Amino acid sequence: MTTDEALMLQVRGGSRDAFESLFERYRGPVWRFFRRRTAEAARAEELAQDTFVAVLQGSARYEPRASFRSYLFGVAYNILQADRRKTRSVEPLDAEPQAPATPDPDEAMWVRQALAQIDAGDREILMLREYEQLSYQEIADLRRLPLNTVRSRLFRARMALKSMLMPDAGESAKVGHDGR
Repeated sequence: MTTDEALMLQVRGGSRDAFESLFERYRGPVWRFFRRRTAEAARAEELAQDTFVAVLQGSARYEPRASFRSYLFGVAYNILQADRRKTRSVEPLDAEPQAPATPDPDEAMWVRQALAQIDAGDREILMLREYEQLSYQEIADLRRLPLNTVRSRLFRARMALKSMLMPDAGESAKVGHDGR
């Protein structure tokens, strides 16, 4: 199997087959990236297509400095930011589809509601890590933040999410230490 980076270099050289291979590998993950952040599936599809068009159009400038996956999600993130600036509206997270990793719809709803309450910047870092599974360094590069800032914001987002999903977790810990 050819690496993503090698395929992208072939795309840079004009290979349609290489582009189709990358498209097949990543169309699902890119669509899900947008679907988690938009209210309409059709809009997520449009943004995903815009991402692949941008990758194709920018292929002449591609340099394999990081993983292709990181590059691709960077392009997707920039497309999302441009779309948000253009529409000047932030989609409510409660309109997102059920997260595929959670089989129980009630649990997915609680997670989406809790995510909606987290600071937008921290939420985006959490989603990039947990849903898109980008590394800390990839997130730092994408968001143009220091690595330690990504780590601390991710920790803060996880703790906020945990406290919203398990509100008495802190209380039971206190009771256990007091001996009551």
